[in-house]
Amino acid sequence: MANDNTHTGASLLFEVLKQHSVQHVFGYPGGAIMPIYDALYDSDVQHFLCRHEQGAAFSAVGYARASNKVGVCFATSGPGATNLITGLADAMADSVPVVAITGQVSTKAMGSDAFQEVDIVGLSLACTKHCFQVRDVNELAATLHKAFEIALSGRQGPVLVDIPKDIQLAPVTQTLEVVDSREVETQQAPANMGTALALLSQAKKPILYVGGGVGMAGAVKELRDFLAVTNMPSVSTLKGLGSVPANHESYLGMLGMHGTKAANLAVQECDLLVAVGARFDDRVTGKLAEFAPNAKVIHFDIDQAEISKRRVADAAVLGELKTNLPALAMPLSIDDWRSHCQHMKDSFAWDYNHPGEGIYAPKVLREIADKMPRDAVVTTDVGQHQMWAAQHMHFSRPENFLSSGGLGTMGFGLPAAIGAQVSRPTDTIIAVSGDGSFMMNVQELSTIKRFQLPVKIVLVDNSKLGMVRQWQDLFFDGRLSETDLSDNPEFTLLAQAFDIKAKQITRKDEVSAAIDEMLAHNGPYLLQVKIDAEENVWPLVPPETANDQMIETHKPS
Repeated sequence: MANDNTHTGASLLFEVLKQHSVQHVFGYPGGAIMPIYDALYDSDVQHFLCRHEQGAAFSAVGYARASNKVGVCFATSGPGATNLITGLADAMADSVPVVAITGQVSTKAMGSDAFQEVDIVGLSLACTKHCFQVRDVNELAATLHKAFEIALSGRQGPVLVDIPKDIQLAPVTQTLEVVDSREVETQQAPANMGTALALLSQAKKPILYVGGGVGMAGAVKELRDFLAVTNMPSVSTLKGLGSVPANHESYLGMLGMHGTKAANLAVQECDLLVAVGARFDDRVTGKLAEFAPNAKVIHFDIDQAEISKRRVADAAVLGELKTNLPALAMPLSIDDWRSHCQHMKDSFAWDYNHPGEGIYAPKVLREIADKMPRDAVVTTDVGQHQMWAAQHMHFSRPENFLSSGGLGTMGFGLPAAIGAQVSRPTDTIIAVSGDGSFMMNVQELSTIKRFQLPVKIVLVDNSKLGMVRQWQDLFFDGRLSETDLSDNPEFTLLAQAFDIKAKQITRKDEVSAAIDEMLAHNGPYLLQVKIDAEENVWPLVPPETANDQMIETHKPS
């Protein structure tokens, strides 16, 4: 096929990708997608061979979240396609624009239980915005354009396009329509702001509740302008971190299960909650019936389905934040409330003093944040290290903190860092992982090696599934079941096997120099940070408990 210059479905795919300014894709070849990989050979698109299709999907997610572009991944049929499912579900939960291209067995073989045949469209319906299966090569271009439009429009999310092998090989008989790469415009009816303005003008104790939708809407400037006018105390979700500057005088930190004490108490006391691009997730609200019990709610969102889904909105403002948020900005006479929130913020500030010679993970992560470049990107996996990073690191904008929020996916951090590094090659990318999560997609060290990606890996190692162990201690009578990881490999040797420089530290007096060495190193680096296996994340709001009932330092009796 290498000498066949026929214009086929496979070559058409790359022309469409070019029209959408796609320069990088992540994937893994196989039988049913071979024609696309053959066309890739002659294309200008740079392909990053990940070592597992899940790694390719998470790399596409990281790419999209760090760059505010569409992430693209490829996989073959059957197991290749099913391996994308977790990444697509993650993108769906966190509203990330991804286009997944899968190969499929030929149309004549479909339905016959052919080799590596799976109904990937059926499997993906629950975890994508839309799925397509192309049955006519002359519909391929229009389908691909539609996939990008859907991924980017409204509440963003993943789209899958399944292309049978014979469609990839079929000659194209129609001329490709010229479509300029463009941003998708969202049609928006004028928002009814009257009720919202009245509620805000009457509020004595308002709180701004900032979610991940702010960054996805490109409305960080509008949010910060809104705060400059109102100077309203603000809190953030996990995905909203970076939208409000961490050093902003009114910012109280993250709220929810592992939120700051000041943030949680302020929300419980407030009389108005202005929710901006947030969805009242259960990890934020705690016991929903007792969440912000005295507050009216103004809810800004792009997705009608989120309005009053979990908490009834007294005023719903549907549509684009960039347009609607400035319309609500007004000076507020709330000096007493601001002073009260500032007092709580000062009174409950983090204490980084820690006894003994062992390493205290929150202090390590805070020092990394203080030393890393201002526009560095931090990715995390899921567990204790994730919550410590959210609590103790600081970020200049939301696309600089990439963590699996809605799905909570272990194995996310390393491939997401790869995608972030590809999308922002001159920025420092730091993957903060735990020893449990790291092993989930450890094979992607090969991707880092092959492409010499200078990703920095901070491995917080307690030889446990730390968060599960913490919950077993607190809520399952200390019955530790299958959380021991003391037979982990020697992670520094493992990294070195992939030509990645590595260092292990075990004492607090080693921390500062090790961080400096890692950040100064011109290439990939793994810093293994050994911590106490019994260290817990505090505060913690127990399940089905109001957010002001936090456990702070001890096991409940």
